[in-house]
Amino acid sequence: MKVGIIRCLQTEDICPGTACFLVTKDGKGAFQETGPVDIVGFVTCGGCPGKRVIPRAKMLIDKGAEAIVLSSCMSKGNPIGYPCPHFANIRDAVMKVVGPDIPIIEWTH
Repeated sequence: MKVGIIRCLQTEDICPGTACFLVTKDGKGAFQETGPVDIVGFVTCGGCPGKRVIPRAKMLIDKGAEAIVLSSCMSKGNPIGYPCPHFANIRDAVMKVVGPDIPIIEWTH
C-alpha cells in the first residue's frame, strides 16, 4: 500500500518524522494490519487551522497515495503533548474530499 502522510506544521521544527518513517517501514503502530507501506509524500497541514490540507491530500492521491495518514502529532499530540485542536474538522474535510475509496488513517505511532 502507498500512503501520503500529513503532519502538523507546528511540530515540524522539533520532529523530523523519524518515528513515522520507522513505523511505516516496519509495519508497526497504525500499520500493524497493513504491514509495511510506502510513503509517496510527507507534507504539513499548512498551518492552523489546516486550510491547505485539502489541496495537499489531493496532491498526495495524484502522486499515488492509496490512503491518507494524519500523523500522530495531529491526532495524539506527539511529541509535544498537544493534539491539534482542528483535528476533527481536518479529518472530516479530508474524508469528504477523498471519498469512501481512500482510507484515512488517523495516527502513525
